[in-house]
Amino acid sequence: MYYEKNLEIISIERRIVKVRKGLKGGRYKPISDEDVQKIHETSLRVLEEVGIQVNFPEALDLFRNAGAKVDSNLSIVKIPRELVEELVHKAPSVVCLTGREENGTLDCEIGGEKVYLGTGGTALNVQDPGSRGSRRAKLEDIVAMARLVEALDNIHFYMINVYPHDLAAEDVDVNRFGAALNNTRKHVMGGVYTVEGVRNVIKMAEIIAGSAKKLRERPFISMITCPISPFKLDKTYAHLTMEVARRGIPVVVPAEPLCGATAPMTLAGNLVVQNVDSLAGIMLAQLVNPGTPTLYGCISSITDLRDMKYLSGAVEMGVMNAASAQMAQFYGIPIYATAGMSDSKVNDAQAGYESAITSLMVALAGGNFIHDAAGFLEFCMTASFDKLVIDNEIIGMVMRAVEGIRVNDETLAFDIIKKVGPGGHFVSERHTRRHMRTELYQPQLSDRESREKWYAEGAEDTWRRATKKVRDILGRPRQSFIPKEIGCLLKEEIPGLKSFVME
Repeated sequence: MYYEKNLEIISIERRIVKVRKGLKGGRYKPISDEDVQKIHETSLRVLEEVGIQVNFPEALDLFRNAGAKVDSNLSIVKIPRELVEELVHKAPSVVCLTGREENGTLDCEIGGEKVYLGTGGTALNVQDPGSRGSRRAKLEDIVAMARLVEALDNIHFYMINVYPHDLAAEDVDVNRFGAALNNTRKHVMGGVYTVEGVRNVIKMAEIIAGSAKKLRERPFISMITCPISPFKLDKTYAHLTMEVARRGIPVVVPAEPLCGATAPMTLAGNLVVQNVDSLAGIMLAQLVNPGTPTLYGCISSITDLRDMKYLSGAVEMGVMNAASAQMAQFYGIPIYATAGMSDSKVNDAQAGYESAITSLMVALAGGNFIHDAAGFLEFCMTASFDKLVIDNEIIGMVMRAVEGIRVNDETLAFDIIKKVGPGGHFVSERHTRRHMRTELYQPQLSDRESREKWYAEGAEDTWRRATKKVRDILGRPRQSFIPKEIGCLLKEEIPGLKSFVME
């Protein structure tokens, strides 16, 4: 039943494609249950003995009133074990991040060991189709990226992946979300930058949903607010976290400790910092509004100690995010995990193997909402149109690995084996036809032709085929997913919303 519920058979470009999403991971466990307990206990000691710095007075008061020890001079909050466990327990174990379609096929039920992968944010640069260089991102790139995500079946959600440099700061939030929502029906998550922006984005989503109640029942947007590792909730993002939580919108407060820089050099030490930072954000959201849909957020990676660069394609990033999935499962909280990026500047072999190995590890560990898994190059600084298409293929293969092997009377196929017997073949059997399109992953980009046919069709490599697919998708007539009358209303009601975003 679980298998059938989470697989969808659709037709793409005249081929039958099996879409795999929400399948159960959890086979890969880089740390033992005993290790999980040790990280948990060490984290509790840090929260109780070291504390976290909270630089927003209202947040400081919330912790104080709940029973934490507060040093007002240093803005340090030390939280006793019992309070940590009480607040973490208030966070829901499952968060439904919905799409916008009547049958619910685009929904992501985040929790347990169910796996979804998608884009991430927020890159400052964009790499155009077929290009080896990059340029500063613009608002129109969000429109184009959202259109690609809508068309690529293995990308399960759209986390807004670039920052539009052609906008004033106060207009960024509403236009990023507006451009995304008008060009894809998949769930839209994004970072937010101003309190007024948060309010206007939520107001915009409520208008699209039909009411505030309908949006809370089926939240097709969610938001990201970031603490500072190690152990710091700064004024801006503490305020943003509280504003989102107060309004009941799903929120993730992801931490990004880097081995050797903002966390100990050891992976285990990084996991402690990561765990404390993530729990701090979750606790703040629960203090504001108990039951707020929150995700345990992990963006842990390592540092290149030669020049202190952040590294996004390191295998250790995959290991730590897989371990963080185990920590989130221990607490019974859905996880926002990171995988699938590359430090390469172009779509070469390095980009392929770095992206594939981390996505595979985190998905097999049961990471729920795996962001950054589509489209990122160059230390997460550049969003590549072509890589979105390449990663769509990688994610399809990763999800086939997550699916594993179904073993039952039908798949063991004893009766058909007995019928065919020694020396026979299975090509013409109904059993083969029945399973040929669903048992195996059907590639949409990979080349499986003979060398002769490959030469005859232009001898294109993966990158060139991806470029052609991007241009094909973006060359089709644009479809708006916000009705015209609602778009007109939004332009009247939402300050700073650009007209072309709703067209």
